[in-house]
Amino acid sequence: MVDTLFRESAGRLVSTLTRVFGAHRIELAEEVVQDALLAALQVWPYRGIPDNPAGWLTTVARNRALDRLRREAQGERLLAGSVEPRDVSADTALAHLDPMEDDQLRMVFLCCHPSLPSRGSIALTLKTVGGFGVSEIARAFLAKESAVAQQLVRVKRQIKSGGLRFEMPPRDDLPERLGRVLEVLYLLFNEGYGASEGDQLIRQDLCWTAIRLCRLLVAEPMTAQPASHALLALMLLQGSRLPGRTSDEGELQPLAEQDRDRWNRSMMAEGFVALDRSATGQVETAYHIEAAIAACHAASTPTETNWGRILELYDRLLERTASPVVRLNRAVALAHVAGARAGIAAADPLLRHPAMRRYALLPAILGDLWDKAGDRERAAASFRIALQLPLTDPARRFLLRRLTETTQ
Repeated sequence: MVDTLFRESAGRLVSTLTRVFGAHRIELAEEVVQDALLAALQVWPYRGIPDNPAGWLTTVARNRALDRLRREAQGERLLAGSVEPRDVSADTALAHLDPMEDDQLRMVFLCCHPSLPSRGSIALTLKTVGGFGVSEIARAFLAKESAVAQQLVRVKRQIKSGGLRFEMPPRDDLPERLGRVLEVLYLLFNEGYGASEGDQLIRQDLCWTAIRLCRLLVAEPMTAQPASHALLALMLLQGSRLPGRTSDEGELQPLAEQDRDRWNRSMMAEGFVALDRSATGQVETAYHIEAAIAACHAASTPTETNWGRILELYDRLLERTASPVVRLNRAVALAHVAGARAGIAAADPLLRHPAMRRYALLPAILGDLWDKAGDRERAAASFRIALQLPLTDPARRFLLRRLTETTQ
């Protein structure tokens, strides 16, 4: 509970303080919030968690900020009235520090500004709005802490040098800017849902953070566009199945073998509501199609899954993207409709695609299809290739079991 409180409080406080100080002082906002969280860790174990923990953190962060501003020479200008975006002094603003509902939304748009690199946008979104520490971001992306820290420094430098402001984009710019935000949240969710290496098959913190931020978008009339609802539907429908993707022992469970009683039905229902709301516009996005595919996979039993419909949806998705991963997913759907060898014929050419050379799921899927086609020798060869590529520990154990089964 405390971890969740700290994450959400940190995101809200950093966003609110950035509104007061301006986008060029993100680091100051982060530092005083970090000070408040450390103070809580020192005080709460002895005095107990206060009745209003978020208010306690806000008060401490506010006081630390005032102390910093009064000490720093640069803070003198802020105290004299040079604050962004409101024409009030920093001490007056901080004395009545109340989070605005759109503070975090503004921060998301700042972090996802089109002038910033996508990887840097994801890291900054996790740090400022998600409440993640540098070490947590590094673990999530299997990167060195020093590399993540440098990435964050560069992004903040770009915000300062580019004069980026803490504000919602003008209405005319909203479609492009919202598209960028949705892209970053989509990438963030996928990082958690489909980890490529490490000891965890799923990094749920990343998934839940992406869902929480997408909920912010659909709660604000200006950004509650059909594409926003479609992305939220996709995340919720996919996220609802997360409890079934691993066993109690942390082992990978293929979709057909999952205990569907473990799926989060309330989240799934929310996903279907979001999917209905996404149908109000005139434009069908890739998020709409992917959400429709996820809805097909929400069948109560594997035999009820409409693979013909899924194949049609992948064909529509391929009209919008040439992604080899989409082609691979279509090959799986085709195998269910027309047989394993039809799936192999569609997937095998992807082995020559440059982007798929280190994508372990491709030979793993081919191994499964060759096994279904009755060619255990080729299945084993494919599993061996997959095991030489980057994998999570649960996925590696799963493929080792499949390799053993095909060589016995």
